[in-house]
Amino acid sequence: MNLYRRMLLGGVLVTLVACQSLRESMLAADYPPAFVDGFEAGCQSGRAAAGPLGGYTKALSRYQSEPLYTQGWDDGFRQCEQSQQRDDWHVSSEQDWRDREWRHHVDQAMAKALNR
Repeated sequence: MNLYRRMLLGGVLVTLVACQSLRESMLAADYPPAFVDGFEAGCQSGRAAAGPLGGYTKALSRYQSEPLYTQGWDDGFRQCEQSQQRDDWHVSSEQDWRDREWRHHVDQAMAKALNR
């Protein structure tokens, strides 16, 4: 996928935060319906694959016979899997920080108690 399409797709995903659904946004941006179908299924599968309970949604007959569905599925999977991994990394990093802060607090309290 060329850079222009990636940027356009990124813009479409940002639009998702607004009132339109992802499907409506992509169709409004003139993506072919088969691509949009594939993107939705691939995105759902990518998020699931990055999480603890991975699962796939793929219309195999369409994936094998419709190039636009295939491209949409592959793009959706890749982008949403990466997005989910980034989200998970941020949550994990925040939890690690909280754990370190708590451990530091406990260590400080223990040091005070032992110095008395």
